[in-house]
Amino acid sequence: MLPVAMATQDLTEPIFAETIENNDIVILDFWAEWCGPCKAYGPVYERVSEDFPDVVFGKIDTEDQQQLAGMFGIRSIPTTIVFKEGIGVFMQPGALPEDALRDLVLKIKEIDMDEVRAEMAEKEGNES
Repeated sequence: MLPVAMATQDLTEPIFAETIENNDIVILDFWAEWCGPCKAYGPVYERVSEDFPDVVFGKIDTEDQQQLAGMFGIRSIPTTIVFKEGIGVFMQPGALPEDALRDLVLKIKEIDMDEVRAEMAEKEGNES
């Protein structure tokens, strides 16, 4: 029997930007080995990832990847961050219940990124 591929991927800084740029939807779990809530969230995150093979579910160990954690201002773990078409569209500290994580993935799939880009351009225009 062939081994089953893990649905989640450990992400490190060298491949981080490439992963965000080359995938439609990337969901990130910032965690640490010593974090109790992270350990509880891990299996939930893994189960949901198996239901969405078209979505990249990345795990970032905040102890090992301190620069990435710092880049996002991670102050509480676990923290879930979602990118769609290279744009950050969701960030929330705390473990999400399984149903909420599934719902989040479905809602992210429905986001019209043309609208998001238009809103971003409008905000940038108002700030200058």
